[in-house]
Amino acid sequence: MDEFLIKGNSFMGHLNLPFHPSPNTSVVDISDNKIQGPIPANICSIFPQLFGLNLSGNFLQGNIPPCLGNLNTRELLLDLSHNQLSGGIPEMLAQSDSLRFLRLSNNHLSGKITPTIFRSSLLELLYLDGNNFDGNIPSIDISTIPWYSLKDVDLSNNNLSGELPKWVWNVSNLKALAVSNNQLKGLIPMELCYLDSLNILDLSKNNFSGPIPSYFNAQSIKHLHLRKNRLSGTLTNAFFNSSSLVTLDLSENQLTGEIPYWIGTLSALSVLLLKANYFIGEIPIEICKLYSLSIIDISQNKLSGLIPSCLSHLTLEPNDEKSSTKTYKEEFLGTIKGANYFGISEIEWSTLKRAEFDEYLFIENQMQEKVVYTTKRASYTYKGNILKYMSGIDLSCNRLTGEIPTDIGNLSEILSLNLSHNNLTGHIPSTFSKLKQIESLDLSYNNLIGRIPTQLTELYTLAVFNVSYNNLSGSIPSSKAQFGTFDESSYVENPFLCGPPLNKNCSDLDSPSTAAPNTSNNEEECGLMDKYVFWVTFFVSYVIVLLVIVLILYINPYWRQAWFSFVEHCIKTCQYFIEDNLLRFPIFKRSG
Repeated sequence: MDEFLIKGNSFMGHLNLPFHPSPNTSVVDISDNKIQGPIPANICSIFPQLFGLNLSGNFLQGNIPPCLGNLNTRELLLDLSHNQLSGGIPEMLAQSDSLRFLRLSNNHLSGKITPTIFRSSLLELLYLDGNNFDGNIPSIDISTIPWYSLKDVDLSNNNLSGELPKWVWNVSNLKALAVSNNQLKGLIPMELCYLDSLNILDLSKNNFSGPIPSYFNAQSIKHLHLRKNRLSGTLTNAFFNSSSLVTLDLSENQLTGEIPYWIGTLSALSVLLLKANYFIGEIPIEICKLYSLSIIDISQNKLSGLIPSCLSHLTLEPNDEKSSTKTYKEEFLGTIKGANYFGISEIEWSTLKRAEFDEYLFIENQMQEKVVYTTKRASYTYKGNILKYMSGIDLSCNRLTGEIPTDIGNLSEILSLNLSHNNLTGHIPSTFSKLKQIESLDLSYNNLIGRIPTQLTELYTLAVFNVSYNNLSGSIPSSKAQFGTFDESSYVENPFLCGPPLNKNCSDLDSPSTAAPNTSNNEEECGLMDKYVFWVTFFVSYVIVLLVIVLILYINPYWRQAWFSFVEHCIKTCQYFIEDNLLRFPIFKRSG
């Protein structure tokens, strides 16, 4: 038997191995089951010549057996990810001369990462993400290693600190580097720009600070994530002419200045995320030249001016590039018997006729492109095919003015559109009825007027609709199709909007207009408003003046004494006036 494959079943209990050694077994794949307990300590003696071992997606506990680093094999592909393993990386495994693929993602491993694992001359793909490793990323000297093969490094979602070590930017073959969601700090090294093979760089959710290096235009980078750091300064020429860039995520930093004109040179750009910075100025029309663009989020900035009508030129079509990180394949030579190792080989097990022969296995990089985008009142992480088909534009929380371009209604593929919290005026375009795929439409907190177009009831995919806090008027479209699912919160704070689900009858608003012309009604409403404002203003002013007088008399004793003398003088004057004049009348004399 050359392989033992029981992947993707529901086997439970402990992992029980054969009693006798099986020296001819080269591949063991027990992934995606419900196996519990520790990895048997005798696994290396039972399978001494393992080429590939995949125990991922189970409930295995305990430590990683050190003997896995001492197997009698030319190359070792080891995947123990998505378990509950604890402890650290065994030194014997880190020193292995045959280890080429190591994936320990999403376990409970802890402690400091042993420097030895980064000195392995054969190791190409290293995934340690989703654990509890702490301390600094080890500093090593790779100049003494004649053939340094490392291509993928994923250390995301740990507790690592310090700065990026210098050896990283000397790895000429490095294709993917992910260290997101740690506590790393310092400047982004300029030297990363010179890694000609680098396809994926994810430094998001750390404490990197300072400006983005000028001329960060490495032609190989496809996916760049710098979200949620402390980066500052302007973009200047940072990504000028980076024609290979598919994803650019600079969200939630402290970047300033205008969105540069050279944004139009990023010809392959599909995802642009500039959310929650301090960008000013207008939205550049050059953004409309990016025909591959399907996700735009420039919300929570200080952008002003009009919404470019040329945004309607974007196709927003599904794009394989924005969701794919499979930019290369690695070949592994081993004697197999029809094995589709780990489910990531290009060889289909069913096509191999179960005949023994030498064959190359192709391992693709294991990093999955992810994009965080806010829609339907919540933030979602999109990946895989869902990211491929996702499309949306978020311009909310800016200072945009003018009317909504009617041409935006031509974005027939868009799934999410958010223009809320701006200063937009005019009517809701009836052309929005052509947004046949839209699931979320938010126009709240603007100055829109007029009626809600009845044609919008034809949007059968609409799940979230919000036009609250505007100046809309008239009756709400009939509660049919999706409009029957929207509650009062979608329409509140529109003074002249009526009909269900609001508790405001349209006949109550229409009756005044039938009794008198609209002009007189408006004048009457303005008059009532003026009287109300007058009395409120008078009362507030009176109270303020009174408080100021009391405060002055309290602070200045001289003025207080003068005030009391003045009041006493007034009282006496009134008394003398009454006695000298009113008492002359007969009625007062008789009563006296």
